[in-house]
Amino acid sequence: MRKVGRIILFSILIIVVFATFKFLWDESRGEVAVYDIVAPQLGAVENTVVATGNIEPRNKILIKPQISGIINNVKKNAGENIRKGEIIAHVKVTTEMGELNAAESRLRIAEINLNQIQMDFERQQMLYRNEVISRNEYELSEASYRKAVEEQKNAKDALDIVKYGVSERFSRISNTQIRATISGTILSIPIKEGDYVIQSNVFNEGTTIAAVADMSDLIFKGHVDETEVHLLKNNMPVRIRIGAINDKIFRARIEYISPEGKKENGTVLYEIKAALQTFDSVLIRADYSANAEVLIKRVRNAIVIPEASVEFSEGQPYVYVLKSQGNNQFFERRQVTVGLSDGVNIQIINGISLEDEIRGIQLD
Repeated sequence: MRKVGRIILFSILIIVVFATFKFLWDESRGEVAVYDIVAPQLGAVENTVVATGNIEPRNKILIKPQISGIINNVKKNAGENIRKGEIIAHVKVTTEMGELNAAESRLRIAEINLNQIQMDFERQQMLYRNEVISRNEYELSEASYRKAVEEQKNAKDALDIVKYGVSERFSRISNTQIRATISGTILSIPIKEGDYVIQSNVFNEGTTIAAVADMSDLIFKGHVDETEVHLLKNNMPVRIRIGAINDKIFRARIEYISPEGKKENGTVLYEIKAALQTFDSVLIRADYSANAEVLIKRVRNAIVIPEASVEFSEGQPYVYVLKSQGNNQFFERRQVTVGLSDGVNIQIINGISLEDEIRGIQLD
C-alpha cells in the first residue's frame, strides 16, 4: 500500500510541475493579438453640418378676444380647417358695475347736453331765418348741435358694449364673436364653454381662444453649434429627416441664420430656419422633431476606409497594411494622406491602393 501511495503522490507532483511549466510558458509568450481586416473601397464621403430642431408652420396666429367675458359657445374643434372670418366661439359679456355706472353716467350727461344745445340751435335757426344773425353764427350753432348728437350716439354705443358686448350700429362686427384672422388649420383650442376669458389690450396679452396656422407653408427651425455656423450660407440645400416619418427625406433651403447666438449648457448655439418642401400625400404635424443635414462638401469615387483604421502620430496619419496572414498576422506601418471625413469613413488620397488590406479593430 505504501508503494502505491508513493506512486500516486509522485504522479500528482509531476502533473503540478507540468501545469506550472505550461502556465509560465504561456505567460512568457503573451497573447497574440488578432485584428479584423478591412478592404479599401471606392465610395463617396460627405462633410455635413447637422442641426436638431422641429418642424413649425411659418405663419401661426394666436386668436385673442377683444372683450372679457364667459365662453358660451365653441363652434370649432382642433384639427379642423377654417377660413378667415369664420366664427370660432362666442363670448357672453360679464358687466362690471364700475364700467356700467360710468357708461350710464356718460349717456345721461350726453343727453342733457344734447337737449340744451338742441334748444339753442332751434333758437339760432329761427333768428337766422328772420335775418337777425349772420350765416357764420348759424353754422357754428349747427356744428355744435351735430357734435352733441354724435356724442349722444357714442355714449349709447359705449353703454351697449358694456352691457351686451356690441352696439346696435356695429352688430355685424360684434366683439362677442371670436373670428379667425387667417385661413388655415386649427392647432389647438385651449378653452371650453364656461371659461372666463380676458380681452387683449396694450396691458394684457389676453386669453388664447385658438391657435391657427397655415400648414401648407412649413419651416425647419433648429440650432447649430458655434464651431460650424460659419460654414453655412443662405440658400444652401438641406436634407430633413423627421423622426415620426423615417421613410422619407424632405428637401429644404436655408433662409435664415441668426446673427446672435444663445448660450445653453456652456455651448453657444445659433438658430437657423429652412423652408420645407412637402409631399401632398404626407401629413406633417406641427412641432415634429427633426434633424437637418447641410451638405458642405462631397467627394465621389474616392478610396475610403473606416476612420478608426487610421492612426495619428505626431500629426501624421498612418495605416497598417497586412503583409502575412495565418496564425500570426504581420502588418507594415505606412504613412498615408487623408482627405474628407464624415466621422465614420475617411478618404485616402495616397499611400494605399484598392488591392491592399488594412488592419481594423482588434478582435476579442
